[in-house]
Amino acid sequence: QVQLVESGGGLVQAGGSLRLSCAASGRTFSSYTMAWFRQPPGRDREFVAAIRGGGNTYYRDSVKGRFTISRDYAKNTVYLQMNSLKPEDTGVYYCHGGIGRRDYWGQGTQVTVSS
Repeated sequence: QVQLVESGGGLVQAGGSLRLSCAASGRTFSSYTMAWFRQPPGRDREFVAAIRGGGNTYYRDSVKGRFTISRDYAKNTVYLQMNSLKPEDTGVYYCHGGIGRRDYWGQGTQVTVSS
């Protein structure tokens, strides 16, 4: 059974940092594009960052310079280091893995940034 399990969310003050982890199991995700999405309160889910199997990374403009996505192939895990957090970064953060027609979602982890 394929699973993506996020962890590392929580409550942090503005300017603080959090590191999210997404542990994959059930298959090897080394060739998958792994990504983080988030859903702010009352809004649609939105793209945050992605990392391809080869290591190329992509970010939404509002997090560039503050967030860093990385992956540990040996641990089948993807990370999102979030620095200089802002209240507008609040939301449920979801991990996604995709390749071709296959895609998988985690259950989400809550990130709340207080002002």
